[in-house]
Amino acid sequence: MAQPSVQGRFIWEGLMTEDPAGATAFYSKVVGWRTEPWAADPTYTIFAAKSGPVAGMSRLTDALREQGVQGHWLGFIGADDVDAMVASAEKLGARVIRPASDIDQVGRFAILADPQGAAFALFKPLQSSAPKGVPKPGEFSWQELATTDDQEAFKFYGGLFGWQLMERTDMGAMGFYLIFGSDGVQRGGMYQLSPPALGPHWLPYASVADADKAAAATTKAGGRVLNGPMNVPGGGRIAQLADPSGVAFAVHAMGKSTAAPPPPKPAARKVARKAVKKKAAAKKATRKATKKATKKVTRKPTRKPAKKKVGRKKVAARRASSARQSVRPAAKKAKRAAGKARRKKSRRKK
Repeated sequence: MAQPSVQGRFIWEGLMTEDPAGATAFYSKVVGWRTEPWAADPTYTIFAAKSGPVAGMSRLTDALREQGVQGHWLGFIGADDVDAMVASAEKLGARVIRPASDIDQVGRFAILADPQGAAFALFKPLQSSAPKGVPKPGEFSWQELATTDDQEAFKFYGGLFGWQLMERTDMGAMGFYLIFGSDGVQRGGMYQLSPPALGPHWLPYASVADADKAAAATTKAGGRVLNGPMNVPGGGRIAQLADPSGVAFAVHAMGKSTAAPPPPKPAARKVARKAVKKKAAAKKATRKATKKATKKVTRKPTRKPAKKKVGRKKVAARRASSARQSVRPAAKKAKRAAGKARRKKSRRKK
């Protein structure tokens, strides 16, 4: 039965470190991997997620350190024919670091550096499986290339593996983020280093349930948070980290953003309800005070006219009093005149 093609797929990751024991403890706390020695070579450690093996770890030897090699993660990219791919890579400007060779009962591999200097491996396993769907926790979900020339790097990998440019994201002053993939599946991204302090390199992203918790666990376990945690397009969240030996790697929580605050806990809800009640009471008191103040304001105009009315009555009373006083003398005169007329009339009769 024919084996499924692995061409252009990231199918394995290898960690080279000066402290395997420390790395074992660290990655089990941060990513949740379990470890076990490889049966064919106990000096090589297998990292496994719940779904199965995902990576391997070997010690950085003194001889490699003398050559200037530092601890690092190395991505193994599938090649249906390793030797043919090595030849094609050299024609495209790659440099061979380790010639193609066989691993007993495993497959064939070679290690190269791309034209800008980033290291990667070609790998043809003896047994291959069909491409997986959405990465599960502990599996690798993304690969990112930081390079000194993103355009040339994309031409190299596109020519070698047939990767296609699936998306081009403008990052402003940092340039563009090139998302590549094949067969309609996004496999990773490339961007230009500015400045190229660490040199060209591939950075693997392991899938985790919560990137923020992984970042916190990194600090507690003696590592460092290099960047993030932060949201990424699509609703995911990432953090770029370094293990205690300084080896960079990253985590990716897929499909869920934790930027929004979580719903309040029961105790918090009670406090919130109390706060709402206090706020409502304050609003009620404010309304009462406003209503009372409004009544006072509206009463003042009515009182002033009342005072004016009282003043008018007094004026009217005074005028009536003065009128009565002016009428009384006239009435007396009329009464005296009427009395004189009656007396004259009575005298005439006599």
